Amino acid sequence: MSADRPRSRWLPIHAVAVFAFLYLPIAVLILYSFNRQGVGGFPPHHLTLDWYRILFADDAIWDSVLNSVEVAFAAMAIALAFGIPAALALDRAQFPGKALFRRLVLLPLILPGIITGLSLLMLFNLAGKRLSLLTIVLGHGTALISVATTEVFAGLQKLDRAQEEASLDLGATYWQTFWRITVPNLKLPIIGAALLIFTLSMDEIAVSFFLIGRENTLPLEIWARLRRGITPEINAISTIIFVFSLIAIVLWYRLRVRAEGGTEIGAELLETSEPHP
Repeated sequence: MSADRPRSRWLPIHAVAVFAFLYLPIAVLILYSFNRQGVGGFPPHHLTLDWYRILFADDAIWDSVLNSVEVAFAAMAIALAFGIPAALALDRAQFPGKALFRRLVLLPLILPGIITGLSLLMLFNLAGKRLSLLTIVLGHGTALISVATTEVFAGLQKLDRAQEEASLDLGATYWQTFWRITVPNLKLPIIGAALLIFTLSMDEIAVSFFLIGRENTLPLEIWARLRRGITPEINAISTIIFVFSLIAIVLWYRLRVRAEGGTEIGAELLETSEPHP
């Protein structure tokens, strides 16, 4: 009956409108980054790469890019180091207060960034810790542990426990089974969590605003410049970030398709190798 159901003629129009609402501003931003007249004069009549030349000569903005990348990698390591054990505890262990522990782990996803940043600022002030990139790393890592936990926990829910049980039956220890069976099977959720954490850390502004010292991250550098007006230089760095994000998404998608294809091939081989009555 679903095959005979008539298609709505408004559905394609609605889909196009939604995609235009989402991506048309990005297209305009990219177009303005090549506009000789800056952010005025639409549509642009003269395209140029001068704004990119100015951008590559701007040491302050590239210092902020380097700071953001360093913070993102460090926050990713912290979030995964705490998030993976937390996900394993939620999936495998039974202990008093497990329900409360799950809610506390997910709390940073619900709390506004301004609350997280302000509470961490008060904590660092009480501890006598001077604000720097290190405090931003600790803030981002703490706020993003819940992201790593939820991503890895979702992967554990789909994991086939038969391989782990077979490994233990064959004499492997729990530690060997974890590194040789569990972690390889969780490769995609871990990579997905790492990419998501890296992206969220690069984009984080609320927590960074409260924990920043003398060195700016890229979002705060852009925000400070926007207070003086929109410049094509900001459009240029935003375009570069968009291109790198698009490349990361495509690589992740290809990796996921390849892994899922390998899993389907393995399942087909197992089915064909089973004796038929």
